[in-house]
Amino acid sequence: MLQNGEGRLLNNRYQLLERFGTGGMANIYRARDVLLNRNVAIKVLRDDHEHNPDFEAQFRNEAQSVANLSHPNIVTVYDFGFDNGQPFIVMELVPGTDLKSLLRKRGRFTVEEGIPLIVQACAGIGYAHRAGVIHCDVKPHNMLVTPDKRLKVTDFGIARALATINPDERADVVWGSPQYFSPEQAAGLAPSPASDVYSLGVVLYEILTGTLPFTGSTAEELARQHLNADPVPPSEYVPDIPKALEEIILKVLAKEPSARYRTADQLMRVLMKFGTQRDIPTASPLNLTPEVAPASVWEAAPAPKPVAPPQPTQQMFEPFDWSALLSDIDWGSVALGLLALVAVFGLIPFWMWVYFTYNPPVK
Repeated sequence: MLQNGEGRLLNNRYQLLERFGTGGMANIYRARDVLLNRNVAIKVLRDDHEHNPDFEAQFRNEAQSVANLSHPNIVTVYDFGFDNGQPFIVMELVPGTDLKSLLRKRGRFTVEEGIPLIVQACAGIGYAHRAGVIHCDVKPHNMLVTPDKRLKVTDFGIARALATINPDERADVVWGSPQYFSPEQAAGLAPSPASDVYSLGVVLYEILTGTLPFTGSTAEELARQHLNADPVPPSEYVPDIPKALEEIILKVLAKEPSARYRTADQLMRVLMKFGTQRDIPTASPLNLTPEVAPASVWEAAPAPKPVAPPQPTQQMFEPFDWSALLSDIDWGSVALGLLALVAVFGLIPFWMWVYFTYNPPVK
């Protein structure tokens, strides 16, 4: 048993320094890899879940899901092991804090601040989708943000491999976070990459408005809202949110997976395109009715200063330096060109003689 855990040496290699996070099934420590002499983060299954096969399976699943995912926006997993029968995962130590903590501190982000964060989250989740992995628990708690605004997705504990999902499956136990899971997950149906896209939409809604699209006191109430209720348009909380961005958010929060973007990569491309186009001024419609300019336009402007004609200088009257021009000419190329010209035109009489020799004119 690790109890508090601080100061313990796991597998004679990882020294636990301090606990800096805790979750539903694990504690997270800052630790030192004494073999490689580097700082790491270690997630240790909590004592009260140590002999629970479901939690142990999730723990191992997280390590296996991320082991083959190498992406700048996904936290790297270094190792997985057991210490006295207790499983632990060794991960990259990311400086900074999780996005949910930043939201609690700041309230919300501006569009200029929020979109780049979600684009990075989409990049990491999209890479996992291409590798055949669905995260299934996308939420701001699982997004780590560094001081220089780099974002990394973590906690693939309930991730699913696409190859193992039966489209007709139904689950009695729903895994995930009720505030962020998709309608199909709320109904116990099979998840898909579009399920992660929905959750990304909930996170995007929250960081731009400072509130969740659905709130409730119980998981059942939240599930019903995800299944049946329409979210309040973000513009009711943030009136100046761009209309195009609001349409993207509401599309992502569609109840039917087929009505959303299919993968996180697609959502990322849409958000990046929005980011590049929103600053381009829209062309104003053609107005054929003459308008009277405001008074300020007709105020007298200062008279332009007369421009003096250019004064002749000595350089204007200097003779052209033909010798400099002639020295720049490649006379060898000129001679070859002339020879070629003479050869071509010199052959014309010869070919005419040959032609008329074999085709004499008819008299």
